[in-house]
Amino acid sequence: MSELKRIIDLSVSIDPDFWEPEPVIRKVVNHRDGADKLGKSYLHFQVMSFWRRCWMKIVKPAKYNIDHRDFPDGMGLSLMTYSLTTHTGTHIDSPYHYGWRSGKKGKQKTVTDIPLSWCYGRGVLLDFSDRHAVIDAVRVQQKLASTGHELAAGDIILINTGAYKNLGKREYFTAYQAIDTSALAWLIERGIRVIGTDAFSFDPPFCDMIAHYKQTGNKEVLWPAHFFGRDNEYLQIERLGNLEELPNATGFQVCCFPIKLKNADAAWSRVVAIID
Repeated sequence: MSELKRIIDLSVSIDPDFWEPEPVIRKVVNHRDGADKLGKSYLHFQVMSFWRRCWMKIVKPAKYNIDHRDFPDGMGLSLMTYSLTTHTGTHIDSPYHYGWRSGKKGKQKTVTDIPLSWCYGRGVLLDFSDRHAVIDAVRVQQKLASTGHELAAGDIILINTGAYKNLGKREYFTAYQAIDTSALAWLIERGIRVIGTDAFSFDPPFCDMIAHYKQTGNKEVLWPAHFFGRDNEYLQIERLGNLEELPNATGFQVCCFPIKLKNADAAWSRVVAIID
């Protein structure tokens, strides 16, 4: 990478200490236990028979056994296991996540069906962090006009709602600006395939949506931005961070390649902005 380029990390950490509806669980195998585990792996690969391995574990012949005492400084290699959803941390929703219309032939794209060309392009920042209201087509057009940028197919839109300040708190999931389907329709009509937000979701907080549905009986108020993707193919990036560090609304590239989880509905991504 040229020294003339600057990289800004637009991702958030996956942190077991953050408040989450589905908590992140981290299990740690320390360096001493890791050494013992490596020793057991050696036995596993050297002796294929289950019963012979059991016998080896009991007898422990020196030829087939090592543990932490055999390693420099008594330390082997650590190992960590994380338990989390595909929608924890900064991630990309594939069209499969949104579902599909009854009777539709063919399936929506999963993470491994997404063209990687969609995930690298000119970035455009739309900053709405100074207000708290639904972000609709009118607001998007006004904000875009203030940047002086003319949209082109393949641009990646990043929407700053100000939600990032509540990252790790319960309020992160209950107080943020939603993105109206009118804004999505206007952007997608102009060839936009990837739209991101620093909020937990494009849709209103789910308690508000469900309460609205209970009052009206109108199914259209449930997850409208997501279900909009059943008829209009696009990718959502959710839970972005550090958008306020971008020096300008334009003049940077966005790289948001998803982790290659086979046939997944979503995948984590280390989203970055690359600035000349």
